[in-house]
Amino acid sequence: MDVARLSKQDWLTAALVALAKGGVSAVAVVPLAQQLGVTRGSFYWHFTDRTALLRDALQWWEQEGTIAVIDRVAAIADPRDKLRRLFLIAITEDPASGLEPALVAHADDPVVAPILQRVTERRVAFLAEAYAELGLPATRARQQAVVAYSAYVGWVQLRRATPDVLPEVVDDPEALAYLVDNLIGLTG
Repeated sequence: MDVARLSKQDWLTAALVALAKGGVSAVAVVPLAQQLGVTRGSFYWHFTDRTALLRDALQWWEQEGTIAVIDRVAAIADPRDKLRRLFLIAITEDPASGLEPALVAHADDPVVAPILQRVTERRVAFLAEAYAELGLPATRARQQAVVAYSAYVGWVQLRRATPDVLPEVVDDPEALAYLVDNLIGLTG
């Protein structure tokens, strides 16, 4: 990496990858600086402390992994197409594989908790709206949204934790299509 061009985004990305792999404690300045090939001074150019890095990384994830994704699919008129596109983006365009399960595991962390809560609320609400557009009553649409989101988080966790045992969750287009069809409710 060109140290002269190391950006705040480089630090945010490194923090998210570390968080996905090792949890909140893995977001540590010295190991991240070593990984990026820079000194701690580079870190302090962009952040006041480790908490600021963690908070900014999670806020970036909230913006790019939730708000921007929802914006990409919100205008799709057909709710099945909307849900299909949403799930495919969520599963195949994950910038830090396994991040959601790592965040859930640290849901009591004071930096993680409020952002994880906002993201979960927004994602489940959007899913419930889409399921309601399919014709489900509001209560059933919310239940389906919770089930679908739970299945998504589980899929991501299995992909990270057991790729050798469950290769279907890693790179199997047929298994992915089957998952998405189930999440949309096209199979019985």
